[in-house]
Amino acid sequence: MNEERRQIIVREIEHWSRSKLLPDQYCDFLLNLYMDHDQEVKRESNHSIAKAVMAVQQASGKHWLLTFGFFTFISFVVLYFNVFHPLLQIGVSAVGVIGLLWFGARLRRRHESAGLAVTGAGMLLMLGAGLYILGQHGMTEWGWKAGMIGCCALFWVVYGIAARIQLLHLCGWLAGIMVYAWLLGKFTSAPEWYESQLYWMPISILFGWGSWFVHRWSKQAAMVLFAACAILWFMPELYEMIVWKEPVMLQLQLQLLLKIAAGGGLLFFMRKQWMVWVA
Repeated sequence: MNEERRQIIVREIEHWSRSKLLPDQYCDFLLNLYMDHDQEVKRESNHSIAKAVMAVQQASGKHWLLTFGFFTFISFVVLYFNVFHPLLQIGVSAVGVIGLLWFGARLRRRHESAGLAVTGAGMLLMLGAGLYILGQHGMTEWGWKAGMIGCCALFWVVYGIAARIQLLHLCGWLAGIMVYAWLLGKFTSAPEWYESQLYWMPISILFGWGSWFVHRWSKQAAMVLFAACAILWFMPELYEMIVWKEPVMLQLQLQLLLKIAAGGGLLFFMRKQWMVWVA
């Protein structure tokens, strides 16, 4: 069918829809048959814009007052946040985080990706506001920052499990791994290769065991723990690369190749077990 004829049919169907000559579901069905993808996207966009314009036109004075009052309040908080009492700063940040998490949880029921984006913004607000408040009040020592990141990591893990958000659950463990590496960097000197293995390999084995232990209750949590186990398996080499002032690249490459071979062998011989944990 040529494009001109298609356009005539589409305009006629839209006329039927506006005139209520056919039920809306029939008109939508016919439009889906005769409209190409670009036209359909444009039509949906125009429909959304029309709904937004109609909502603005029908808004009452109370709605306008509430909307401008809300944005005025947000602007006031942002402008005068630095002069607030520390407890008030913490309270305002907590209210913002809770509000974003609540809105994200509700939005996920209708739109998964948008809800996850709002939830992620709430988690980033928690971390960013916490570090900002610490810096503003002179708590710049590494211990305060490590404690703040550790608290956020714990909350991310718990909330990620409760809300079934695997990525957030994994980010919590990654933040915890970063805090552990920070502690090792502060309290240990440049380690020997076997020391770095002892620092990290038992934790990797613990996460692997945890993946096996929890898989009967939650496959999602087991998958995240298995991913953390795989990351921790290669952390000794990454840690040595960062900590050593003059890393011996040949030794690191040899360690990495041996770890890849050992890890691949374990995955192959235990494939019937670990695939049940994460599948």
